[in-house]
Amino acid sequence: MEKVINEDVPKAFGLFRDLVTNASDLTSNVEALTNKVKEGAISTSQGLSFLEVKYQMLLSYLVNVTHLMVHKCQGGSLEGSQDVHRLVEIRTVLEKMKPIDSKLKYQIDKLIKTANTGTAVNDPLRFRANPDSLVSKLDEEDSDSGSNVDDDEEKKSKVYRPPKLAAVHYDGDQTQQSKLEQHMEKAKKKALHSGVIQELKAQYSEAPEEIAEGGSFRNTAMKRKEQEREEYEERNFVRLGMTKKERTALKQDKTMSHLNDITKFGDVNYEALSGKGGFEDGVPSKRRKSSGSAKKMKGKGKKKGKKRHSMH
Repeated sequence: MEKVINEDVPKAFGLFRDLVTNASDLTSNVEALTNKVKEGAISTSQGLSFLEVKYQMLLSYLVNVTHLMVHKCQGGSLEGSQDVHRLVEIRTVLEKMKPIDSKLKYQIDKLIKTANTGTAVNDPLRFRANPDSLVSKLDEEDSDSGSNVDDDEEKKSKVYRPPKLAAVHYDGDQTQQSKLEQHMEKAKKKALHSGVIQELKAQYSEAPEEIAEGGSFRNTAMKRKEQEREEYEERNFVRLGMTKKERTALKQDKTMSHLNDITKFGDVNYEALSGKGGFEDGVPSKRRKSSGSAKKMKGKGKKKGKKRHSMH
């Protein structure tokens, strides 16, 4: 222990002598700057506020360090000392100021060099970017244009114009299995509303028997459409035409019996209901084949018609 003390004491006295010398030099420099500021030789009214805050924080840091050293030299304890808390706070603030200090370093050096040497004609520093010029002015233009647009909108008529957007069903998240299940569900619902099922339901139901024109069971939806059509024609004194699809549906609805298509429930194949039929992209494969064969038959019919025409 004595050996350590004997080695540290000369070093401590050397540091004290350096401290006294540096303190005297610092005092003379601070007094000279203070006199210049008081005389008005140095203008501090239009300086950078960032540097002013930085210097105030550094000065407070030095004051608290000095007070802490005095407290330790007197043998006091650091536990619960406010100087330590203030030093930690000031150091945190100074560390947070380093990024801003590095960004302003070029601008500060340029101003100092200009103040000391004056402005040169071929000064390369004047071609560097100015941080103030990098601030975007789009916000101001947008605010001005926005106010003009608001004024124009107030002058216009306040008539509601719906957006020109069409709602589209999104099925990108559906898998092949979910599409198949959805198609099967639609097929079952369609089969339950077919003519054969409706006739069987009417036969075993306890409700009064309904006798329709043509002797067959009339579809409720078809009857409702016909009733609406008749009411419209009677009310407006006009006769509405029927499309080919509507005439075909009416003809099928008035058919005496659907027993020839016992395995099909309203154009719904039994294989589609059982899941044995082919299915691609939510459309049964047999339906695709039938559409293709129908086109072929249609083409053959045209050819035969041409041949008959040539024979005549």
